[in-house]
Amino acid sequence: MVTALLLSGGTGTRVGGEIPKQYIEVKGRPVIDYCLRTLLFHEGIDAVQIVADQMWQQNILEWIESPGKFRGFSKPGKTRQLSILNGLEDIRAYAGDSDYVLIHDAARPLVTAKQISACIEAVRAGHDGALPVLPMKDTVYLSEEGRAVTSLLDRKKVFAGQAPEAFVLGKYYEANKALLPERILGINGSTEPAVLAGMDIAMIPGDEGNFKITTKEDLRRFQEICS
Repeated sequence: MVTALLLSGGTGTRVGGEIPKQYIEVKGRPVIDYCLRTLLFHEGIDAVQIVADQMWQQNILEWIESPGKFRGFSKPGKTRQLSILNGLEDIRAYAGDSDYVLIHDAARPLVTAKQISACIEAVRAGHDGALPVLPMKDTVYLSEEGRAVTSLLDRKKVFAGQAPEAFVLGKYYEANKALLPERILGINGSTEPAVLAGMDIAMIPGDEGNFKITTKEDLRRFQEICS
């Protein structure tokens, strides 16, 4: 069983406006609806769990065109990773530890069915998890204090992680629980707890078109693509 955990609990303050970025309408559809449809209609996804604030849950229900896979809402946490943990706990009520969870951000509307399939195939091949990555195109520098260059990094060994990310549900849940109560607050990426727990995480090719809407410029880029 593969359950998609869609994260839609953020406030999106860097984009501006009165509503979170994932609910902004683009071409008559909220941003979240673009990836939500892709997940719901993907043949490899068996269930969809959504992290969302209660005030948006009724709206989301109205946008769901294929309700058969939707299993429920999870409460947003204080941080992104705590939101994920809330979702994992809810998913474990109907899925087993040997099943899989695929984590995606509502603010990444352009995820493709091909990328989702690649994540699922990689984790089913025997890995504990799978992470889409992009290679670094620019020279990468390390600065210890943020004011001067400390050392050079080999960009051939540095990658930018994307979503969706897939994991063996039970192992990933335990990896997150092990970081409670304090260490989990410093986690930024979904795969970090898995790496810290020593899980076997496969890297698969990412997709530059699968960008995250974080700034106003990102939103304008998405609007232009949809126009």
